[in-house]
Amino acid sequence: MPEFRIDPFPSPNELNTLWSATWNTPNPPDFSRILPRSLAHVGAYHDGSLVGFVNVAWDGGIHAFLLDTCVHPDMRRQGIATRLVREATRLARERGAEWLHVDFEPHLTSFYRACGFRPTEAGLIKLA
Repeated sequence: MPEFRIDPFPSPNELNTLWSATWNTPNPPDFSRILPRSLAHVGAYHDGSLVGFVNVAWDGGIHAFLLDTCVHPDMRRQGIATRLVREATRLARERGAEWLHVDFEPHLTSFYRACGFRPTEAGLIKLA
């Protein structure tokens, strides 16, 4: 079972490797600029390698946002994503967030509902 680390600040190489495998794209965000401003982030490590990740961005107040939840394809279906989201939720609450938001594609609805998220009326504009 993976080891879960709070605010691990993975190296760019670790994040790039996981991002490329998970999102099937070679262009990950620049996490070196993102993570220092995040409320929290959680990494899942197996045999010393980053195999899962979630970031909790925030508005500096009571709203936090789950971003970039991912698990390496070879490690899926083991409950890692659920544990990442639950740990991120706990950290967001402990660190003062009152609301935790998440956007996701329709095929992930049952996963996020199982993690405790409920639908809300929210507006969204796709900018790109």
